[in-house]
Amino acid sequence: MCDMKKETLLNKNKAIERTVSNAYDELRSFRTWLKWMCVDQSDTFSVCLSWFVFVMLAVIVPCLSHFLLARDGYNDAAHSRPYDDVVQLSLSCVAALSFVCLSRFVKKYGLRRFLFLDKLCDESETVRKGYTEQLNSSLKILFIFVLPCFAVECAYKIWWYSAGGTRIPFLGNVVVSDTVACILELSSWLYRTVVFFLVCILFRLICYLQILRLQDFAQVFHVDSDVESVLREHLRIRRHLRIISHRYRSFILWALMFVTASQFASLLMTTRSTADLHIYKSGELALCSVSLLAGLMILLRSATRITHKAQSVTCLAAKWHVCATIDSFDSTEAETPITRAISDQVFPACSEGSSDADDVGDEEDELDNTKFVPAYAYSTISFQKRQALVTYFENNRAGVTIYGFMLDRSSIHTIFGIELSLVLWLLGKTIGIS
Repeated sequence: MCDMKKETLLNKNKAIERTVSNAYDELRSFRTWLKWMCVDQSDTFSVCLSWFVFVMLAVIVPCLSHFLLARDGYNDAAHSRPYDDVVQLSLSCVAALSFVCLSRFVKKYGLRRFLFLDKLCDESETVRKGYTEQLNSSLKILFIFVLPCFAVECAYKIWWYSAGGTRIPFLGNVVVSDTVACILELSSWLYRTVVFFLVCILFRLICYLQILRLQDFAQVFHVDSDVESVLREHLRIRRHLRIISHRYRSFILWALMFVTASQFASLLMTTRSTADLHIYKSGELALCSVSLLAGLMILLRSATRITHKAQSVTCLAAKWHVCATIDSFDSTEAETPITRAISDQVFPACSEGSSDADDVGDEEDELDNTKFVPAYAYSTISFQKRQALVTYFENNRAGVTIYGFMLDRSSIHTIFGIELSLVLWLLGKTIGIS
């Protein structure tokens, strides 16, 4: 009895040790990146450093940049930045939201547990391999989004300072002062943008894992599986989707509100009769809008994809049930032959290797397709069990939700319709479009 208790305790300790972070695991690139970005909060010193860098680059530097450099009273009209307040406020708000959420995620769950790496031992080799590859390429995707925008921002800031946009020698020398101010502004912009995109990329990474699991789960309908195992696996996937929704719902909702408010403020300022829409004055505002919308699209597209995949399982299960039912009736009729007249089919049967399958191309995936499912279930699974499983899928649709609101394609269309209506209303009030 004592040996069994010791063995159970050792197994629990091993399970806990899987979630403990170490410096030589598959997350070493992420940990290095978090440390370089000063958002790592693994110890007390890192927590103090991360909050100091956040306050400095997301609050103090933008405030000094706006009130000391961007105001019209400190530079000529040719180098004024009339939309700087919207740019600075928008980037600082989304950076604050991202930093607080990321700090909470890492502190409460740990990076391995937050990215579901401690659950990979229960997955298939295909899922583990695909998720590892996506994990290694996530930082590349981050750079693909951030670096082009940062290059444009660098070009604008270098032009603004070199063309004499400011003349405040706070370090005793104009050139040195402009160089330091330019570096601080670029560092602030890069920090705030990267923190926002980092949280979006992490959400995309987690959703990609669930997509891999759903694709692997779809294989149960192509082999001889029992209903209980299928139900248990689907319940486990729904549990993980509920966890993702619960963790990210506040961030997605607040990000949507901040980005929408930023777009409305930008639209309101640029549609004024006195607005000066010059590339050197409104270009930074356009760059800020593109960056925020790109991050928001990463969130919404990832949530929509995983919801679409999860709901495609219902169609696959219904098709599996129909194919199994058809085959069961065909086998029964084959055992008891009945003399009947052969009538022409209204719709001619087509083979699987016909040209129609080649015309589809990439428009169909492994879940949402129009191919027949080989019926392995009719001989071992009764009609009632299959019908009960399909009914369960139809009444328990999985996906990413925000406080009960499903993020699927219809919700994206609804969000687009609401924002377009508000934009048209605002245009009607400002420049008279009806």
